[in-house]
Amino acid sequence: MIKRIFFIFLLATIITNCKSKSSIVTSKDEAVEKGIYSYNEKNSKTKVSKKSSSKSVNATRIQQDLIDDAKSNLGVKYRLGGTTKTGMDCSGLVFSTFENFDIKLPRTSIDMSRHGKKISINKAQPGDLIFFTTNGRNVINHVGIITEVTNDEIKFIHSSTSQGVIISSTADSYYGNTFAQINRVLN
Repeated sequence: MIKRIFFIFLLATIITNCKSKSSIVTSKDEAVEKGIYSYNEKNSKTKVSKKSSSKSVNATRIQQDLIDDAKSNLGVKYRLGGTTKTGMDCSGLVFSTFENFDIKLPRTSIDMSRHGKKISINKAQPGDLIFFTTNGRNVINHVGIITEVTNDEIKFIHSSTSQGVIISSTADSYYGNTFAQINRVLN
């Protein structure tokens, strides 16, 4: 009993003391412009040339690379607070995936929901974040990364408490009924 109380106290302390930085960089291009990131073979999974004539081509490439990176975690078990292949929660998957591309996001789903630009569901695209209120309190507590958008559904990768990292769909009534919002964090 004392161990359980200590664990709850410790967890509450960690959650309340962790704050994101006030200046968050949301794209590699922004990081390059601010001089805090440069493209090179060592720290880039995707070598993107700044001389490219089309930003949308670069954005599409980064979006797909983000999705591929997230998909490399398919089957990883759920672990509260986890951000590694040994286990991860929903926001841990999103946080670590974007971090692999030097894109800094807050660590929790509720904080992520306040980051980026909120967009309408009909403007959703792969790479956007999708949020849910699965706790019955109308408070965002679940996040995923959109992998595919069709006329009648949105597929997204996330970490579920029962199945770990999987791809689900808003066509599933559970996620259709708990859908909250979509945010774009990539330019």
